[in-house]
Amino acid sequence: MLDRLVTEELKAEAEAIAAEGWKWISLAVEFPYGHTGGLREIEGKPLDLSPEEQAALDALNAEQAKLESDYQDADELPDEIDQRLGEIEAALVAFEDRSMIYDSAEIVRAGVFVSIDSEGRLSVDRGYVRPEDDVPAADPDVGQGADTQSIEGKAAGASVQRTVIAVACGAADLEENDEDATKPLPDRLITELTAHRTLALRDALAENPAIAFQAVLHNFVLTAFYRFASSGSCLEIGLRTPTFPAQAPGLRESASAKAVEARHESWKARLPNSENDLWDSLTALDGAGQASLFAHCASFAVNAVCEPANRYNQGRVSAHGVRTRLDQADVLARAVGLDMVQAGWKPSVDNYLGRVTKPRILEAVREARGESSAQLIDHLKKADMAKDAERLLDGSGWLPEPLRLVDPNAASVEQESETDPLPEFLANEEDQENAGEDDPQQLDAAE
Repeated sequence: MLDRLVTEELKAEAEAIAAEGWKWISLAVEFPYGHTGGLREIEGKPLDLSPEEQAALDALNAEQAKLESDYQDADELPDEIDQRLGEIEAALVAFEDRSMIYDSAEIVRAGVFVSIDSEGRLSVDRGYVRPEDDVPAADPDVGQGADTQSIEGKAAGASVQRTVIAVACGAADLEENDEDATKPLPDRLITELTAHRTLALRDALAENPAIAFQAVLHNFVLTAFYRFASSGSCLEIGLRTPTFPAQAPGLRESASAKAVEARHESWKARLPNSENDLWDSLTALDGAGQASLFAHCASFAVNAVCEPANRYNQGRVSAHGVRTRLDQADVLARAVGLDMVQAGWKPSVDNYLGRVTKPRILEAVREARGESSAQLIDHLKKADMAKDAERLLDGSGWLPEPLRLVDPNAASVEQESETDPLPEFLANEEDQENAGEDDPQQLDAAE
């Protein structure tokens, strides 16, 4: 019901935005991470400030600077000062978010995304052109066959294309299995968890140019010298950015997503608007700059998502291909020192605890906090158990298996220590030491 009410409000906002002449408007309570991928963003020009607005902006900046200077050594801001700084910040944000002016020739083939941001405010993201609409404005076929309607205020007989308003549908959540038996993690949950890991791995790889270069070189060598090997690589060079088949809760607002987006926008600002000028622009970069940009681009090819093979993909992926991909993703994760705790992931009701059975919840608490903590919640119903487990696991650094960085040598070393007998000379020394512990005379001599 809440989603329906919010969608109705978004539709009303979309109807008002449609009067601007956009070709399409897509609305959703929340869009998935990467929803603008493959679309061209058109450039807009901010409306010029009036003399009065410029004076108000200068006054706000001056007041903010003075208050911050006056109270820079204070341990705690007075309530009225804290409130005033909040008001100034909100006013400055309003100036930054002022309306943009777009070319009318671009508006008629571009669209808008309308949603709600993480703070619950209306988010209107204008100016995206789909590939099928990205044709020269002078093309005589542009607009032919479009559904048009007369707009009030236009001259009689004038018409424009009707804005198509559509509600973006999200993937339906699978039904929860509340059985008491410990079962393997659901395929969708594993896919969501590894989507988080893929995004974090992309961010980590982008911060390691040397590793990114080696990873891409490794992929090229596989393609050139090992005919059937490259299809199993976790680095999908093309450059093609794999999409996530399932959207994990919080993925769009994760620290990794924000870091990747900030880095992308920083490079976008440094690169020329025209692709004709790109080669000269890249040539002007020094070695470190080229390496950093190379690592950033290479990171978009990472695919460490675990997908169920031959089940939902109509044979698109094989079990062997997925396994090879994940094995290479583990190698890459160890090379860049990926730590999902440092990447910001922590267990919650939404992203894990509410999605698994009660034995899985207790297992997580037991591993992180011990048996005594698990016994505190083992009598609760699942919903309450998941909430209390989230509290108990907070700050523990616990991760589910798909997110752990596993050392492949650890298991073999542990197995050898358990099964292989000690060499004879070490076994004799151990026997002597054990005998000495039980011999009071030897203890006295040692003292």
